[in-house]
Amino acid sequence: MVRPLGLPFDPIERAAQTWEERFGPAASMRAATSVFRVQQILLARFDESLRPHQLTFARYEVLVLLTFSRTGRLPLKVIGSRLMVHPTSVTNAIERLVAAGYVERLPNPQDGRGVLAAITDRGRAVVELATEALTGQDFGLGILPEADLDTLFELLRRVRLGAGDVADADSRAGPGEN
Repeated sequence: MVRPLGLPFDPIERAAQTWEERFGPAASMRAATSVFRVQQILLARFDESLRPHQLTFARYEVLVLLTFSRTGRLPLKVIGSRLMVHPTSVTNAIERLVAAGYVERLPNPQDGRGVLAAITDRGRAVVELATEALTGQDFGLGILPEADLDTLFELLRRVRLGAGDVADADSRAGPGEN
């Protein structure tokens, strides 16, 4: 778990003040640094909730993606693309999930060199338990009212759209669609 800083001041706000004195406007730096700090806090909370299930949030995401797919199996390349992670990260996650009995590696019949990850019954069961753990803590954002969560999502989505991360709303596909 990310330990509370226990400081009598907000270090990001303090850094912003110093930034403004030395470099100029600090609004973007302050916001970006806050996003990174919140990411650290949330991932630590998620991983703590998922640890009893032999999962990290990254591995949980793989399992959820597989449950969202029509067949419960996807090529590793597709998993990496959908989760926006490097192929090495996918391979590592799959190896850990296989060791835990949550996923099987299968040859891809449509690509002789490719590999499919297929969720097992044990994997489906752990997704249910892990999801209860995460939703029970409102994904670490329970302090915010729903309207603020919607606003936060839309603000961050605009950043993602501006970076070309996703297409606009009219052309989005579901996370598990092949």
